[in-house]
Amino acid sequence: MLSLLSSLILSQATPTPQPQTIVESQEMRSLPGELDSVLVFNSNSPEVVQKEGILLSTFSPAGKQVPSAHLNQVFSGRFDIFAHHIAKALTPTDLRTLYLGVIANNPGKEPITIDILQAASYLSQPDAPFIPLPSSIGNDDGKNFSGPGSRAVGDVLRGLRQDIFPAQIVIPPGESRMLLNLPIPVKTLTPPLNGRSTLMRLRSTGAVYLASLGMFAKQNPDGQEREPNLQEWETLLNTADVSGPRDKTPTPIEQTQGTLIYSRVAGVAVGSQWNGRIVEQGRDFLSVPDPGKGFSYGLATLHRGTLGTNQNQSAKLIRRYPDTAYQAHGNYAIQYSLTMPLENTSDQPRTVVVTVETPLKREDTEQGLRFLQPPGPQMNFRGTIRLRYNDDRGLPQTSYFHLVQRRGQQGDPLITLQMKPQERRFVQFDFLYPPDATPPQVLTVKTLQP
Repeated sequence: MLSLLSSLILSQATPTPQPQTIVESQEMRSLPGELDSVLVFNSNSPEVVQKEGILLSTFSPAGKQVPSAHLNQVFSGRFDIFAHHIAKALTPTDLRTLYLGVIANNPGKEPITIDILQAASYLSQPDAPFIPLPSSIGNDDGKNFSGPGSRAVGDVLRGLRQDIFPAQIVIPPGESRMLLNLPIPVKTLTPPLNGRSTLMRLRSTGAVYLASLGMFAKQNPDGQEREPNLQEWETLLNTADVSGPRDKTPTPIEQTQGTLIYSRVAGVAVGSQWNGRIVEQGRDFLSVPDPGKGFSYGLATLHRGTLGTNQNQSAKLIRRYPDTAYQAHGNYAIQYSLTMPLENTSDQPRTVVVTVETPLKREDTEQGLRFLQPPGPQMNFRGTIRLRYNDDRGLPQTSYFHLVQRRGQQGDPLITLQMKPQERRFVQFDFLYPPDATPPQVLTVKTLQP
């Protein structure tokens, strides 16, 4: 599920030694909680956009030249917009700037106000290049990121609204407004390839239709490029077919053997946040493991990748194009908010660590989670996580970490808790699953040997 941008970087990497498989006996558990019911406009196919047209439209097909390109779904109240697309020059001389537009239409008879609660949109170049970073680095100031997806979801995790977005947009009855009209330039880049990741959390006072579209920059009389205007976007929406080239067609969800193609998402998903309180059945706390032991909870487990839990966390799609993903696998840009009331139920002090890891994707974990040493060359995770807890002095702490993990990589301890006998310590874990990552990951709690 890595993007073309990441694959290009990895292909230039120095070869690594042949990895050896390591089996860890830590227990794999299903993650408590569930996704909420907030709708997510999820625009990720085609990932590489080389043809003008519709990326995702939930407008009514009535009156459109290509009715099949419109999925007929309104959004009202709280909803999210996620868009992750790449521009790649068609030829060495065709270096036109691709614009990504998101348009909202008010089909009703009263004005509608859309509040932009949090929002961020970044280019790979120059905003957020894929730079090498340590596997774990403190990120309290938000200045550590690698890739536009990593940077965008890191901003939203902090509750930020980038200054390119207004706080509010009012749409008169029967009219449309642009929520996003931003370039993906390639002209000065070698190779001519660039990407943009966008996440917006919004609230509207009424029902709106949404569409994301790709259009090449228009030219002024002097030959300079300019951004498309609202009327040009509306014309494209009303006349165009879906954009291209199309991504690989997904493997039918009922197929359980053979090659699996997840494909990329273009549709309306249900669920913006996974909320969970991690406790033991019938209790209001989570006992820390015995010394030398650990347990893990899946993050973004998916079809044929549940790590033995049979728990597919992928958000359901209530609207999709027939040649795109069946589920919102990976839960890109979805927030996980998990509370762990850890308790040392023993009569001995315990040293407890919390971490995030990227085991090998499997269905069967009968013999434990599998890791690689050294980790594989595939970059499976780049993103920021937040941990809130009381430290060993009883003082509240909030710590952000930017993590970089390759396939099969074990995690570094992020926080270490010296827990007294019978002591309880609350740990709150939050992150937005970053675009340009490959699921699943796990949240692991271990008790170290004395």
